[in-house]
Amino acid sequence: MPITLPQNLMVSVSGVRGRVGNPLTPELMAQIAAAFGTFMITEGAGGPIYVGRDSRVSGPMFSRAVISGLQSVGARVVDLGMVPTPTLMLAVKQAEASGGIVITASHNPADWNALKLVTAEGVFLAKEQSEHFHQFLNNEDLQRVSWDLIEPVIEDREACQRHLSGILALPEVDVEAIKRRGIRVALDCVNGVGGPAMAELLSELGCTVEAIGMNPDGRFPRDPEPTAANLTGLCTLVRDTGSEVGFAVDPDADRLSLVDETGRALGEDLTLALASSVVLVRNPGPVVTNLSTSQVLDDVADSFSVPLTRAPVGEINVAQQMMIEEAVVGGEGNGGVILPALHHTRDAPLAAALILQALIDVGGPLSFAAARWPSYAIVKEKIGFPREALPQAYEILESDLDGATVDHADGLRLSWRDRSTWLHLRPSGTEPVVRLIAEAPDESRAKALIDHVLGLLEGAG
Repeated sequence: MPITLPQNLMVSVSGVRGRVGNPLTPELMAQIAAAFGTFMITEGAGGPIYVGRDSRVSGPMFSRAVISGLQSVGARVVDLGMVPTPTLMLAVKQAEASGGIVITASHNPADWNALKLVTAEGVFLAKEQSEHFHQFLNNEDLQRVSWDLIEPVIEDREACQRHLSGILALPEVDVEAIKRRGIRVALDCVNGVGGPAMAELLSELGCTVEAIGMNPDGRFPRDPEPTAANLTGLCTLVRDTGSEVGFAVDPDADRLSLVDETGRALGEDLTLALASSVVLVRNPGPVVTNLSTSQVLDDVADSFSVPLTRAPVGEINVAQQMMIEEAVVGGEGNGGVILPALHHTRDAPLAAALILQALIDVGGPLSFAAARWPSYAIVKEKIGFPREALPQAYEILESDLDGATVDHADGLRLSWRDRSTWLHLRPSGTEPVVRLIAEAPDESRAKALIDHVLGLLEGAG
């Protein structure tokens, strides 16, 4: 029979997400994994499917369920164990596997988990692939194999080391120069999967590491999203230890947020801007980001006279556009840096190496590197709002906020380049909320725009 997905399950292009127990159960995860395995086999993919997870308490349970589901339809499975999301994505690409499944809810709280589906190219499913898979999921009976066709599971515990070796081999990262600098780094991995990988990378780069949140037990000591408001502990650690830079990663280590040597949280958008400047000074070329990323990236691209293209929010949307544009660097303003020279995936360890290289390039502290670029204020809100009322809300905003450049590629984006101001309203793909983001030269103007829009939305909802 077709699989019935619970109504409270969040279904996106890349997979499914929800709270553990309801709607996410081992039975449901096994069913979806079996469907994905059958889908890949039907598509003619002959390689194994890689499985990995983050550090969440529910991770081992769901990993066993996913692997069992894949085995039940005759898929070959390579189990990477607990690894960063970019580690699995790179492993799939390097091994020419059929695809992969990542068990992680990224920045969501500990009572959430998710299943993300990966293609043979080491990127998440695109819209067309996802639609095909969901059609298959809803309409096809799953053919289970007999006992003698069940494939044994192969364990691979070297994927993370291969990932880090790939980063250290990049021409953009001068390992010896970073080692000579002997940088003291404060690190907060929120007890996620990134702790061991980040510690190993920084050790290989000769850094002295002062760390919190390094026990990968999935019991997050704070809100796991690495936004500035959640990094007070890291800011204090930077000041108390005299660190030159503070790094915070999310639970699956695909996003990196920065704190400068004064203990000031710089926000996630500057991660991509600084990392991009390191790449562009060595290899000028197109840049791609999403519609919610700070305009500081426009300033970086302009300074190197290279084009910048914006895609809808979502890693796969940015990755696909990067392939089209043959971009040399890109990512998202949430701290996700993508370097095609390695792979088309957001990667926090990669971002950390590029930020350390930025310190070498400028010959000064992180605040000095940040001061090279204009400063903007981003204000973000998320509100409960009926999705069916969004079209009406978009019309109201367009009518009220005139003189803007309008973009409907992903919700509604209004921009006033002459005022260095923009606004983006869109439904979240990871939470049952609507996200509202505004950027302006100072916080008061950005907040005033947000407050004005919230007032307009009250009448629309």
